[in-house]
Amino acid sequence: MSVGIVMLVHTALHRAEQVARHWTAAGCPVVLHVDSNVSRKTYRRFRAALADDRRVRFCRRHRCEWGTWGIVAASQSGAEMMLAEFPDVRHVYLASGSCLPLRPVQELIEYLEARPRTDFIESATTADVPWTVGGLDEERFTLRFPFSWKKNRLLFDLSVDLQRRFNLRRKTPAGLVPHMGSQWWCLTRQTLSAILEDPDRPVFDAYFKRVWIPDESYYQTLVRQYSTNIESRSLTLSKFDFQGKPHIFYDDHLQLLRRSDCFVARKIWPYADRLYKAFLTDSSMAMNRTEPNPGKIDRIFAKAVERRTRGRPGLYMQSRFPNEDWENGLTSSQYSVFEGFTELFEDFEPWLAKITGARVHGHLFAPGRAEFSGGAHLINGALSDNARSRDDDPKAFFTSLIWNTRGERQCFQFGPGDNQAIEWTLAKDPNAQISVISGAWAVPLFRSNQNFSALRSQAAALQKIEAAHLKVLRSTWTKARVRVWTMAEFIESPMEPLQTIIDEIGTVSPRRLAEAPRMADLEGFGRFLQNLKNQGMHPYLMGDFPVESEVKHAPKPPRKPYLVQ
Repeated sequence: MSVGIVMLVHTALHRAEQVARHWTAAGCPVVLHVDSNVSRKTYRRFRAALADDRRVRFCRRHRCEWGTWGIVAASQSGAEMMLAEFPDVRHVYLASGSCLPLRPVQELIEYLEARPRTDFIESATTADVPWTVGGLDEERFTLRFPFSWKKNRLLFDLSVDLQRRFNLRRKTPAGLVPHMGSQWWCLTRQTLSAILEDPDRPVFDAYFKRVWIPDESYYQTLVRQYSTNIESRSLTLSKFDFQGKPHIFYDDHLQLLRRSDCFVARKIWPYADRLYKAFLTDSSMAMNRTEPNPGKIDRIFAKAVERRTRGRPGLYMQSRFPNEDWENGLTSSQYSVFEGFTELFEDFEPWLAKITGARVHGHLFAPGRAEFSGGAHLINGALSDNARSRDDDPKAFFTSLIWNTRGERQCFQFGPGDNQAIEWTLAKDPNAQISVISGAWAVPLFRSNQNFSALRSQAAALQKIEAAHLKVLRSTWTKARVRVWTMAEFIESPMEPLQTIIDEIGTVSPRRLAEAPRMADLEGFGRFLQNLKNQGMHPYLMGDFPVESEVKHAPKPPRKPYLVQ
C-alpha cells in the first residue's frame, strides 16, 4: 500500500461512492469528508452504503464554502485520519467527489512508488501566478476577509475598500513566503505530517483563516518549509475558464480526456455515464503508460476560451450580444461601398459584377426597399428587402448580410438619400472599402426635369447630408479604406481610380481595364450647377465645374468623314 485518497464530497454522493469503491478495489484506502451542509439523513444513508468496505473511513465534518477556511479544515481532518489509521500510506492524494481516475490506479501507485520523496503540488509566488481572477493577488495575504465573497458580496467589497483606505495590513508569520497553486495535491507522508504536526501550526492556521481562498495557498505555502523535492504541478487535470470557474467535462469530452495522459480529472458532470463507464470499468480502454501532460490539450482550452470571450469575427449571438466596440470585428469579411458611381455611370452594377465576379447590389439602404442584386426580394439567411424590417436595426441587417454571404465579395451603393444610420458602422469597419464621388447625387436631379425650386430644395438637403457623411469618413475613428474624389476631378480621368478600385476588389481576369462603363450625358450640367448658385445655393461638393466648356466623356456629335481625293 502506498497511496491514500482523501475525498472532499458535497454532492452527487452516488458518484462519490462509485469512485471510492474504484480506489479501494485497487488497494487504496479512502477517507471521505462530507460537507456538513449535507443533511444528516443523506449523510447516514451514504455512510451506510459504504459500510461494507473496510478501506473506507469518514472523518470529522466541516462546513465548506468556496473561498473560506472550511475546505482547508476538511482536508486537514481527512489527512490526519489517513496518516493515523493507515501507517503504510506513503503518499496522500487529495481529490473531490467530482474527480474521476483516468488511468488504472495501479499505474498511479507505481508512478508514486518510483518517486517516494516527491511532493506533487502547484506552488508559485504571487508574482509568478498568471491565473488569479478577481483583482486580489498579494492583497489576499495582507487583508482580512471575515465575510463570504459569495453570500455577502456587499460586505466583502466594503471591508476590502475600508482596509485599503485606512491602510490596514496584516503581517505574514515570520519565515513564510506566500505561494499559490491548485488545491489538488499529492504529498508524501513525511511532508504532510510535518505540516500537520508543526508546533507553530496554530499560528499558521490563525493567519490563513483570514486569507482569501486559503485552499489555494495554505499547503502551497507551508510545503516550502518542509519538502525536499517539490514538483510544482498537479497530477489532477483541472481547467478553468476566463472567469475562474472550473470547466465541466461531459460525455463528449471522452477523447479529450484520454489525450491528457493525466491520472485524475475534475470536474466531471455527475450524469456523464459514458465517462464513468469508460474510465472505471473498461480496462481495455486505459491510456498508455506515459508522463501526465495536460499541456497537450491546453491549445484546445485556449481556443475554447477565446471563442467564448471573443466569438467569431462578424457574428453576433442573440444570447450574448456584445457591448459597443467590444465585438470581435464588425463584419466577417471584406466588402465594397460605392457612393455616386451608379448615378454617374449607366448600368454600373452589371458592369462591376462582370468585371469583378462579386455580388453587386443597388442601394441596400434606400428608403423604399433594400435593392438586392438581380432585384431579389430575399437573400441568404432569409433577409428580406422590406425597408421597415431593415430599419428596425440597420447594423444587424447589414452584419447579417455580410455573415450570411461570407466567401463572396459584396458590393453595394450608398448615398445621401439612403438611411444614414449605418454610416458609423461602415466608417469604423476595417473590412470596408469605401469609394466616394462627392456631389454625384446631383446628376439624377439634373436629369429629372422637375421644377427648379424643388430641385434646389432637394439639392441643398442632399448636400448637407453628404457633407456630414464625409466628415464621418474623415474622422480619426474611421478604420475603413476610404477614397474620395470630387465629381469634377473624377470625370477628368476616370480610368485610374476605377482601376485602383477594381484591383483592390480582385477581378475574374486580372487585366488592365480597356474601357470605363458608359458615363451619363453631362451636357449642360455645369449650367445646372450655376443655376443653383444663382438661386442662392452653393454646390461645392462637385468640385470646380466650368459653366460652358465641354465635359469630357460626354456623347459628342459624329465627325464628318475625311475624304482623300
